[in-house]
Amino acid sequence: MPRRDDLERIVILGSGPIRIGQAAEFDFSGSQACRALRDDGYEVILINSNPATIQNDPEMADRIYIEPLLPEVVKRILEIEKPDAILAGMGGQTALNIAMALAHDGSLDELGVELIGCNLASIDEAEDRDLFKKVCEEIDLPVCKAIACDSIDEVIQAANTLGVFPLLIRPAFTLGGLGGGTAFNMGELVEIASQGILHSAIGQVLIEVSILGWQEHEYEVMRDDADNAIIVCTMENLDPMGVHTGESVVVAPQQTLSDRDHQKLRNAALKLIRRLNIKGGCNVQFAVDQSNGEYRVIEVNPRVSRSSALASKATGYPIARMAALIAVGYTLDELPNPITGEGTTAAFEPTLDYCVVKIPRWPFDKFRTADRTIGTSMKSTGEVMAIGRCFEEAFLKAWASLEYGQPHPRPLTLADASGGETMDERASQPLPEAMLVDWLRIPTDRRMGALFEAFRRGYSIEDVRDLTGGVTRWFLHRFEKMAAVETEIRAAGELGMTPPDIQSEEMRYWKGCGFTDLHIADALSGFPAAGFKQLSVGRDEFAVTARRHELSIHPRFRMVDSCAAEFAAVTPYYYTTYECGSESI
Repeated sequence: MPRRDDLERIVILGSGPIRIGQAAEFDFSGSQACRALRDDGYEVILINSNPATIQNDPEMADRIYIEPLLPEVVKRILEIEKPDAILAGMGGQTALNIAMALAHDGSLDELGVELIGCNLASIDEAEDRDLFKKVCEEIDLPVCKAIACDSIDEVIQAANTLGVFPLLIRPAFTLGGLGGGTAFNMGELVEIASQGILHSAIGQVLIEVSILGWQEHEYEVMRDDADNAIIVCTMENLDPMGVHTGESVVVAPQQTLSDRDHQKLRNAALKLIRRLNIKGGCNVQFAVDQSNGEYRVIEVNPRVSRSSALASKATGYPIARMAALIAVGYTLDELPNPITGEGTTAAFEPTLDYCVVKIPRWPFDKFRTADRTIGTSMKSTGEVMAIGRCFEEAFLKAWASLEYGQPHPRPLTLADASGGETMDERASQPLPEAMLVDWLRIPTDRRMGALFEAFRRGYSIEDVRDLTGGVTRWFLHRFEKMAAVETEIRAAGELGMTPPDIQSEEMRYWKGCGFTDLHIADALSGFPAAGFKQLSVGRDEFAVTARRHELSIHPRFRMVDSCAAEFAAVTPYYYTTYECGSESI
């Protein structure tokens, strides 16, 4: 379809201040959209209440309003500017709720402003929990048994009707799982549902039979007005259901599904986005029972989301840019992929020949008395992403980026369970077995370190799987491998190996598994209780680095080009890896 020349002035709604559940990913998306529309000749008017964002840079839009993101304020700006259209899908749930309010009260029709990107009916059916459940049932997609409620009396009645605990509470029109949770009894249900109704834009919660322990998968989908639709990226949560996707370690592309199961979910995602008539980018979430392959549709986000930003960076596919251009009439086959230039169009599904790992960043190191338990409502304040040729390499890269004080997983001690003045005294005391079991059993920010520690101590795959409530065996095998490599390095150190003694084959293997020079040095020294900063000269990180250089082992640079090097790339970006290869540094 041709570009819409009937539109000249377009308002883009930002996401407002950075807060829990809504971080810089929406600035990333909004900035892409502003640039795409301005480059195409449209006059862009940006409304965003956050002055501390690059999105409000004067070069991003023709006019910028730093005003409160409230329906009445946005309406007043629309009256002043008289735009032709408003694009709300780039500002997260905040922008979507404002656009919905202005559409439902008739303000957009009154002012002659068109809602582009995703129409009102599509947003309602995707965001309203009851309508969404009916849509899925209409097209024969499986959903969990659930009842939508608007009051606490209805919540109690729904619990009695469903007749089983635990129950999951999902508020409608919220971000980051705000007001949601898992209830194991009636008291918890009433408490959580009260908060859910309070935070929901329409005062609605869905009371759903819980599927704790199932695996969560996400499909990032793009569709245009001509019904071209592609899967941009698949993602998989390491944590089982019961932990919000924003709180979980996420891996792309998904690693554990068979092709048959992947095709089943892919078809379901495309079927759903077509029924909802979503145009642009959206995120479809599924739960999968690993034991029998059954799945359930969880939800759809009819907008760019936190996962969209991750998928965009992971694949090189500019989701927000393409979604903005689709909103003004373009189709995927008309748009060139900016990474490959004229080599491919935006209708090509990205291909990944690497692994991407995202780990959330929680603020518990600053708020030590806070409840560290993570669940269906977000507490993380940021996240890190790393790319490697295998899961192990990407995971350890991401760990090193968290800046928690431990740049790599070290054996857990009582110092990890405490803070303050007693940390140094407790660093020589191993973490008690009972505490390790609790860290595995209860989802917290400490779970990844506990997984590593469990395999150091010889736990079996099945033991850890049972304790964690169903973490996929594939991931557990990867943690077991990392722990085994670390044990191998430590054993070599106990036999007297020092950094100058490391052989080329050993160095290549350890580096290929993602171990940093400091991690190798620390393990060779047996992880001294005094810490990695106290390693002696000749046995420290610099000694390992010097030996690596002597062996001519250096990182390779690989491209993130959205097509696995099948086509020439114009503007790729790169990641480093220690895999064996022939590419130049």
